[in-house]
Amino acid sequence: MKRIYLDNGSTSYPKAPGVGKAVGDFIENIGTNVNRGGYEAAYAAEDVIIETREKLCSLFHFNKVRNVIFTPSITYSLNYIIKGWLRSGDHVLVSAMEHNAMMRPLTQMTEQGVSFDRIPCTQDGELMVEEIEKMIRPNTKAIMMLHASNVCGTLMPLKQVGEICQKHNIKFVVDAAQTAGSFPIDMQTMHIDVLAFTGHKSLLGPQGIGGFLVSDEVAKQMTPLISGGTGSVSDSEVQPDFMPDKFESGTQNIPGIYGLHAALSYLEETGIENIHEHEMKLCKAFIEKIDALSNKNIRVVGTRDMNKRGPVVSLDFVGGDNAEVSFRLDSEYGISTRCGMHCAPNAHKTLQTYPQGTVRFAFGFQNTMEDVDCAVQAIKEIFQKQ
Repeated sequence: MKRIYLDNGSTSYPKAPGVGKAVGDFIENIGTNVNRGGYEAAYAAEDVIIETREKLCSLFHFNKVRNVIFTPSITYSLNYIIKGWLRSGDHVLVSAMEHNAMMRPLTQMTEQGVSFDRIPCTQDGELMVEEIEKMIRPNTKAIMMLHASNVCGTLMPLKQVGEICQKHNIKFVVDAAQTAGSFPIDMQTMHIDVLAFTGHKSLLGPQGIGGFLVSDEVAKQMTPLISGGTGSVSDSEVQPDFMPDKFESGTQNIPGIYGLHAALSYLEETGIENIHEHEMKLCKAFIEKIDALSNKNIRVVGTRDMNKRGPVVSLDFVGGDNAEVSFRLDSEYGISTRCGMHCAPNAHKTLQTYPQGTVRFAFGFQNTMEDVDCAVQAIKEIFQKQ
């Protein structure tokens, strides 16, 4: 049975060409640490790390190479930001569509005197921008939100929100887990102060590598959650206060950075605009073909406006068992999807798919129109057999 992978919202597969080779070459042929050795191989590894920071700056239109921080994942990045920056008495605004990578650390911080409010969204997951300014308080420190919903693909209007942040002198923190690598993101024109990313989704790199890009002002206000050896100022037991060492203690995931470097090179060659166009073509076709089934028991969740969404489509099989449909898609047709709450319970409440969740189809650059047709045909047959 042919395997059709439609779970790219969880992690991309296959990875960009050359990623596995880059990881393997480092482990087999280089293997050195960085900042801990005065020899050629260590310097060569450091060059790759610097180049990777530069590639990320270019991708996101950011001009502070030293302010690109590597972490094990975007979840770590958001924890570093939320727990290392927010203080008792601070208030933040989030969207009603957030992932638990944002909401769990933020909820933890309420025990430290931090408060938050959710900017309401429509049933399609679209942000009610007109509500934002009414919700800003004197102690509002930031707006923190994802770029695209991992549940239904609906996009947040980052430029509009960034302009509101700039107008009110509050910071803008963006979770780009679902969009980095397949959507254009310009930190300058969108007035983004902190951008958190993960390497293993649309950036097409390996798991275990993520990070964030942070402005000087926010970086100075942040307290490192992890401290220790950096290979710099080793004569002192005080954590360095310069970038990136301030937030990069311990041995980095250098094989992961090598893999990310290869993935970013592939994205540069391919062009994220081409990736975006292909993925959205598949997304549009899938939604249209599902609608053409004219089955009132199949609900497409989220907006149908292709200019306001990403290539993540959730279906709610009304009156049925979403978990059973997902299981049958895999066991009978070899189609990999993700079923459930997708670590975003309030998003499902907003979309009115709580507590049953949805079956999520997330298209990637390696998917084809044949994959779309197979998925639609499988759904049709499953319902015919019931």
